[in-house]
Amino acid sequence: MPYTPIVATLGYVLSPDGREVLMVHRNARPEDHQLGKYNGLGGKLEPEENVLAGMRREIHEEAGIDCTALQLRGTISWPGFGKHGEDWLGFVFLITAFTGTPFERNPEGTLEWVPLDRLNGLPMWEGDRHFLPMVFDDDPRPFHGVMPYRDGRMQSWNYSRI
Repeated sequence: MPYTPIVATLGYVLSPDGREVLMVHRNARPEDHQLGKYNGLGGKLEPEENVLAGMRREIHEEAGIDCTALQLRGTISWPGFGKHGEDWLGFVFLITAFTGTPFERNPEGTLEWVPLDRLNGLPMWEGDRHFLPMVFDDDPRPFHGVMPYRDGRMQSWNYSRI
């Protein structure tokens, strides 16, 4: 069976001083399968849109800011991650500079600046704790991981860096 994932972006916006990250607290829609969790910003690519353009568009739509410096930190394949078991392939970015003032909330929930040293204590997808340290580390090499999910739970995690 061919692998035909939903292709998406996931971005983590650093504060100007580099000590905090902008997260969305998914608390707006009771039917949201991510309800209560904190997450980065992002979403599905649109047809004929490259991943960089998609990341910039998603950050603008979800936070009201424009990325001026960002870097691809990695890719993750999430087989079975979707609400109905859909496969996802994500391009993970770190946004280190932006213009504008972030929204206070969006249709998914409240936007919050979270200190990097408190990130691990937030309710989030259990798998996020495995790759988030690599988003913010000083290793210039991108990571490329696979994190299968079944019934909303991470099954395993492996990655490579070149």
